[in-house]
Parts: sequence; C-alpha cells; structure tokens
Amino acid sequence: MLRPLKIAHLSARCCSNFVSRMRYANRLKVDDEALAAALENGHMLLFHRLCPLLQRGPQGSFRAATLIASDVQSILERLGSDRTLMKESILLGCSEQNQAQFCLDVGELHQAAVEEECGGRFISLKKAFFLLTGPEAPLVAKGQALLRWHQTNSFCSATGEPTQRNAAGSQRVCNRSGLVYYPTMSPVVIVLVSDGSRCLLGRQSSFPPGMYSALAGFCEMGETLEETLSREVAEEVGLEVLEVSYSSSQHWPFPHSSFMMGFHASVSPAHTQVLVDHTELEDARWFSAEEITSALKAPPTRGNPTPGFWLPPKHAIANRLIAEWSQRARPCDHVTPRTT
Repeated sequence: MLRPLKIAHLSARCCSNFVSRMRYANRLKVDDEALAAALENGHMLLFHRLCPLLQRGPQGSFRAATLIASDVQSILERLGSDRTLMKESILLGCSEQNQAQFCLDVGELHQAAVEEECGGRFISLKKAFFLLTGPEAPLVAKGQALLRWHQTNSFCSATGEPTQRNAAGSQRVCNRSGLVYYPTMSPVVIVLVSDGSRCLLGRQSSFPPGMYSALAGFCEMGETLEETLSREVAEEVGLEVLEVSYSSSQHWPFPHSSFMMGFHASVSPAHTQVLVDHTELEDARWFSAEEITSALKAPPTRGNPTPGFWLPPKHAIANRLIAEWSQRARPCDHVTPRTT
C-alpha cells in the first residue's frame, strides 16, 4: 500500500496532492526552462563512479547525503570544475514537499576531495544497501540505475551514432535515425516458497556470508510471470509449485536494474525434498517459523553477520516476502496462500 502523503502548504507552484505532484515532475521532463529553475534549489544525490555519497548519522547510522544543488555547484567550482558538469544532473522526481530531486555523478573529480567538501563517503551501492535504513534507499537505487543507463547507452543500436540525452535525462535520442531510447528494467520474479509450516530460502555464492533469501530469476521471452516462477523453482530446487499469490513489486538496481515482482508459492507437504542445482545456488534449505521470526527480530549488518543465517535488508522485497509469510504463520501452524 502507498503511504499517506504528507500535505505541505507551499507557494503558488505547490503540489498539494499526489496527482499534481506527479504532473509537476512530468512537466520538468519536457520543460527545460522549468527544469533549470527547479535545479537551482533542487535536492541532489551525489555519486562517484556510481558509488553513492553517504553521511554518518546519530549512533553510527548512515544516510544518503542530500545536498542543495546550489551548494553542489559551489563545491564543484572550488574543486576546479566548470558549470557544465551540473548539466549532467538527472531528474529523479519530486518529493512530497514539492522539491525537485536530482542525481549527479562526479567521477571525473578526485574522490577524497569531494568527500572532504561534503562531509561524507562514497560507498559501493551493495554495501550502502546494508547501511541505509531510511526511505531514501529506493531513491539512491533509482539514481544509480539512471546514471548507469546513461553511461551504457551512449550509442544508437541501429546506426552506431552517438545518442543525445534530453535535459532531464529521461530519454536519449539518435538524431540520425530519430529513435528514442528510454531507461529500461529487466523483469524478474522473486518467490517465497512454503510447504505450509516452513519456508524455503536459498543463497548464491555471491551473497554475503550467511545470508539467505527468496528464490529469484529473470523472465524469459514469451513467459508469463507464473511460468517464470514455476520454471525457476523447478530448475533451482527441484520442486513443483501448486498455488501462487502476488505480493508486491520493487525496482532493484542489481545486477543492472531489475523490476522485481514478488510472489508467495506453495508446494505439497508430501513432496518437499530439495534438489539444489549448484550451478544456480550454493545452498537452499527449509526454515521453520521460529527460525524466521528470530532472524527478522535481529537482522545483522553486512559487516557483522551473526552465526547461522541472516536475511536481506528490510527495504529489500525479499525481506518483505519473508515478513509477510512470518505474520501469516504466527496464528497457526500452516499457511494457506491466496491463489491467483
């Protein structure tokens, strides 16, 4: 569910509700003059070669460094950069307070010098996702995904000619062919499998030590979501899915911007033997409701894993699926998924 919007009483340009706020953000994509005006006092997330800038908060916590665009301009000038770098800013959206949000990669500048000026550290996004606890994590992920997309789509696939971005960074155009390119996401199904009293989690060798998560896989051409889900479960752990229910979706920046669609699935309690395909997973096993409840209550950080196993960060859709299953499992000893 969407969180209720916090309504702010602002100037004549005020977006007093969701619809007007979305229309304002959409206007900035096509109105270059309005975009330039919004950039002057907009909020900026900085990246250095796709690593986001984080600042330490109270009690050792971390938060994304949100800077005023005019302050960023001053910092860039002090570090010897001209004003043209600010034109590389990409529009992220509009906050609930009607503040335009941007991101900018300053990878051409010396990393330590930018960190000293801004009072923060550039940290790889994978590490940052285990450090961020606030609602800014999805915005940081979106910023990195857009920056990466622009860096890897500089040429037209039809003509080989360089593509040109628009001012907002919402598209790229090949002037020779007229083709317009938009940022894309790869569709991925992520599923939490249950036999009624337990849930199945797996881990890849690339995961941090001890971390287990829900099963996931990319959709293949021509597949429905249900077909992808059933195929991935069969391939990775050798189980046949009986029933499926949809949970929610999420943009995920790894490996190169994925659109995660989350599901719950049930298998027969009589057929639960796991046959792991080790070309796909390092391990997969069943976990009891008690084990999951304990892991949800005390999630470790990436740098300090606890003995046994631990779960993905709270803002990951895998954690959401696991928490949903845990809540359903609490009142009784079994879970009855809703069928689609």
